[in-house]
Amino acid sequence: MQYDLTDLRLFAAIAEEANLTRGAARAHLAASSASHRLAKLEESLGVALFERHARGLRPTRAGEALLGHARQVFAQLEQMHADLSPFARGVRAQVSLYANTNAINCFLPDDLGEFLRAAPHIRVTMKEMTSPEILRCVTSGEAEIGVVAGTVPADALIAHPYRRDRIVLVTPPCHPMSARARVRISEVLDQPFVMLHAGSAFHTGLMNYVAETGGRLDVRIEVRSFEAVLRMAGAGVGLGLVPRSAAERFGRQRPFAIVDVDEPWASRDLSIVVRRNASLSAHAQSLVDALLASQPDHMPDAKRREEKNGKHSPY
Repeated sequence: MQYDLTDLRLFAAIAEEANLTRGAARAHLAASSASHRLAKLEESLGVALFERHARGLRPTRAGEALLGHARQVFAQLEQMHADLSPFARGVRAQVSLYANTNAINCFLPDDLGEFLRAAPHIRVTMKEMTSPEILRCVTSGEAEIGVVAGTVPADALIAHPYRRDRIVLVTPPCHPMSARARVRISEVLDQPFVMLHAGSAFHTGLMNYVAETGGRLDVRIEVRSFEAVLRMAGAGVGLGLVPRSAAERFGRQRPFAIVDVDEPWASRDLSIVVRRNASLSAHAQSLVDALLASQPDHMPDAKRREEKNGKHSPY
């Protein structure tokens, strides 16, 4: 097949403009040159990419398929440029860190900020995943470092305690549950909830856990941050489930009640995990050391060195 990125960009521009002349202008080509390139592209692929109609051009089924792939190619190229550009600016190392929603929203911003200010030559590539996904990625070597909730099987991984946290229920101050010290999740399944958006590791894990117990959360609204969950819950839109650390961080802005969730999965002890039989790069090890050094002073040294065993949190 004989075509290049210019042909793909031209094709995408024509498809999005539904007009050859306007598409050619977007691609900085003359209409005659664009028409010739389009004809050669169709000849190379062996299919017609557009149908002509009264208002211009419309992609065929083959054209729609090509447009989807072309957009993926452009996105991957942009990501490639984004990945390479830090090295041109003096970045000398890259460390992969996968973490769950709790860690990313509540602890890692401050800790990573401090680390990167001290080590500007290191770039940290971070992804949000559920804890089981992170454990698989660290075990396989896709990620060098993971931050997960709960305890960690010790056969292939080493876990260093990082932070202690717990899922809590947040309600308006006047809600009937607001005076309770703790609540079982089954007691509030008939209530509407405000949840972190679908697709977040927190949402996925929590919905899966409730489904495994035979229940279902009545999600009234989905939002993009724990702060938004707290504001909505405080205003009476629905009950919220958030880490206690998030409630303490953002709780000064709007009043709400905090109730402990009396479930095994509500414990949110976070661990930093690395592969047991693989040595970390010096830069990855420096990040692990920095994260461990950021722990509150009240966590005893013996607890920091503890390697956890058992079943991990679903998120």
